[in-house]
Amino acid sequence: MARRIAAGAAYGGGSIGLLGAAAVGVLLAEVQLAKRLVGGGVAPVPPSADGRYGVAFAGPAEPLRFGLLGDSTAAGQGVRRAGQTPGALLASGLAAVSERPVDLRNVALPGARSDDLERQVSLLLSDPSRTPDVCVIMIGANDVTHRMPATQSVRCLTAAVRRLRTAGAEVVVGTCPDLGTIEPVYQPLRWLARRVSRQLAAAQTIGAVEQGGRTVSLGDLLGPEFEANPRELFGPDNYHPSAEGYATASMAVLPTLCAVLGLWPESDRLDGARREDMLPVAKAASQAAKEAGTEVTGARAPWALLKHRRRRRLPASTEPHPHPHPEADGSTRLERRPGTDTDSSPRRA
Repeated sequence: MARRIAAGAAYGGGSIGLLGAAAVGVLLAEVQLAKRLVGGGVAPVPPSADGRYGVAFAGPAEPLRFGLLGDSTAAGQGVRRAGQTPGALLASGLAAVSERPVDLRNVALPGARSDDLERQVSLLLSDPSRTPDVCVIMIGANDVTHRMPATQSVRCLTAAVRRLRTAGAEVVVGTCPDLGTIEPVYQPLRWLARRVSRQLAAAQTIGAVEQGGRTVSLGDLLGPEFEANPRELFGPDNYHPSAEGYATASMAVLPTLCAVLGLWPESDRLDGARREDMLPVAKAASQAAKEAGTEVTGARAPWALLKHRRRRRLPASTEPHPHPHPEADGSTRLERRPGTDTDSSPRRA
């Protein structure tokens, strides 16, 4: 993993050219050290969190349909219970704010890069009667570590956002996390990883906003909490977030997830005290990449709104209820959730 971080940073940003021969030697030594410390062992398969949340709010209104796409961060790699995954946390929070049940379908794949989004979107849109109302995409870390060119990465993400928006779904993108926060990664490798991660996050923001999506910068997963408390907020492999880390990230995404559905108060005024502003989209994207938890949403081309929403405390985590599946005679049956012994969906390491 560390070798891929270094190679991806050098490849993506051309940063090796800025270093002298001695610095390159230090970098290679840091790669060898981090290789022994980051991501050791085989991570367990993430628990399936698909199902219905907020069943206490059942009423005449149809449940909100929520789709989650992306990589291991979206899948919840590293936690043991479904209720600890980002999908469950966001679905529970969305249900509490909307006071409606929420049906979650998570098609994220550990190890996925942006070129897997086409497959994931096709899965979500395979049943026209169950098109999501809103989707969250978390992607980018594996693009950096596997040296995917940023232009290809953003092109794949842009196409995914466009397909989902055309189908009628609102879209929120959690941009590439800051790989420079991984604790066993030292300088100058940390600097390279941070630089390339932020470059990709800014490019993702521009592409997503231009297609009608909103973005939230995951940055250093998220904010100073991760750097100050790496033992608590990173999991045992020092690479994926812990349950507390996923909760912190979900708290930052939830306000935007609710706002895009019209469930969060929207003010016509920008809050200068919170450093909110209307900027050219490229400048807004660059600013957001530097400050985790920042939302960027399109205003009128070529402008974008830069917002810092107040985080909402998440409700107590809950385990999902199976999806009720309608039958031809009008009755319902419980739909088996993915991840059981009949599920054969592929998983990447």
